Amino acid sequence: MNRKTLVLPAVIGLLAPVLAACGGSGSGSNGGDGIVVGTTDRFTASKDAPAPLDPAYAYDVGTWNILRQTVQTLMIQPKGDGEPVPEAAQSCGFTDSGNERYACKLRDGLKFANGDAITAEDVKYSIDRARAIQSDSGVFALLSTIDTVETQGDNEVIFHLKTADATFPYKLSTPVAGIVNPDDYEKNKLRDGFDVDGSGPYTMRADVKGDELVDVQFTKNPNYKGTLKVNNDKVELRSFADADAMGTALEKGDIDLMTRSMSPAQIQKLSNASGGAVDLVEVAGLEIRYLAFNTSAPAVKSRAVREAMAQVVNRSELVSKVYGSQAEPLYSMVPASITGHSNSFFNKYGDPSVTKAKSILARADITTPVKLTLHYTTDHYGSATKEEFELLQKQLNGSGLFDVTIKGEPWATFVPAERKGEYEVWGMGWFPDFPDADSYIAPFLDKDNFLKLPYANSRIRNTLIPESRREADRLSAVGSLTNIQDIVAEDVPLLPLWQGKQYVAARDDVTGTAYALNSSSTLQLWELGRGMSG
Repeated sequence: MNRKTLVLPAVIGLLAPVLAACGGSGSGSNGGDGIVVGTTDRFTASKDAPAPLDPAYAYDVGTWNILRQTVQTLMIQPKGDGEPVPEAAQSCGFTDSGNERYACKLRDGLKFANGDAITAEDVKYSIDRARAIQSDSGVFALLSTIDTVETQGDNEVIFHLKTADATFPYKLSTPVAGIVNPDDYEKNKLRDGFDVDGSGPYTMRADVKGDELVDVQFTKNPNYKGTLKVNNDKVELRSFADADAMGTALEKGDIDLMTRSMSPAQIQKLSNASGGAVDLVEVAGLEIRYLAFNTSAPAVKSRAVREAMAQVVNRSELVSKVYGSQAEPLYSMVPASITGHSNSFFNKYGDPSVTKAKSILARADITTPVKLTLHYTTDHYGSATKEEFELLQKQLNGSGLFDVTIKGEPWATFVPAERKGEYEVWGMGWFPDFPDADSYIAPFLDKDNFLKLPYANSRIRNTLIPESRREADRLSAVGSLTNIQDIVAEDVPLLPLWQGKQYVAARDDVTGTAYALNSSSTLQLWELGRGMSG
């Protein structure tokens, strides 16, 4: 077996990636110079979501991975992970002891891809625009601690925050804080369709069929100025209907690399293969999966119903039967490798127990079986999602306490329905906005949360989240973060299921694959190059 070991900087205790070889044939990209990357992410413009790639709207890992190649931010997460560093800025930092005033100076000579100069006023325009539009994706909430944005001259931007926020540098590294040209993006209106313009490492050309983006050509931006070293001139991102089709394309040499979402069976097969021209890279990941509850829906309005579900669900069986070694049971919305994690759900519920669940429902005078529907998306998190929900259904119905139906919908239908409150219980995945516990708490539990959850806990929102953000030393925030996780386990507006690893499979003449994804699942296409990887 052609085996390699990669030693990378640790990510808050995460294991360094390891590399194993697998079978394959062909020359990759059919001999073309551009590196072709496969994904099962689907990009659709619809009546409910006409502007999927506008930084003021986009809020899923797929669309963010397009924006990160094209739209520049003041800060960026380094390729080996860790705290964010200046990108469009030459320097940034808090200028007061209370973490409420944050100032950035822009790099000299910054330009948009079309040659227009970038000024501090453009940065202010971009961030104020996202805050003002308040799109229903909820992405604007990442900027919720901003009070006002001030400019001083053409090169300095000052953010005045409402409250202390030690995580603010991370938020400035997310695409919602991306710098856009006022000539291309209207102040009070989202930009419909799939056009994207910015000052990032690439320009892009979109191949659209109907209302769906099927292929993106990224070309090196000659006007780019920032911290990134771009190791290629062109990358193509090609969207596939499913993991099998993507895997076939890699085997045939039609693509050079594939990433999310490979199926568990594919990953297992690639891990066990020996020899050949394709390598499998296991990369430290922070992905989680969970169930969300519409706590206003009659079927799950009673906390006892949600508690009983938490008591019945068997995470270990779910992981072992569906995902194997590629995932681990999760007992909090904050994954185990993040500072501030607590096993709150295990501490409260222990091992699965039908007897305990029955007692919970009996005390609340709930008639059984409780009838409800679990909803999942058929095309966003990979083919194993259906199998996962079939097993959840079997576990819940097998208890005799529930009468569960499951229903799958494509992502383009699933998301608008979820946001409109049409589902009682639905399954979601989460790739963090940045590697900090705040990114697993505020997006779900704070005001303007992206799930539009009716659940609201005033102690979490008004006391514990602000307390945690005041602590620049994240170890000092552990107390507040643990209290939040304990409340979630008590009230069960969310039910964490598992946390997973992430993988890249690439032909062995592609270099930089160890950094193709960071722990937040950011696709770093600029790291890829050509040349035998050894």
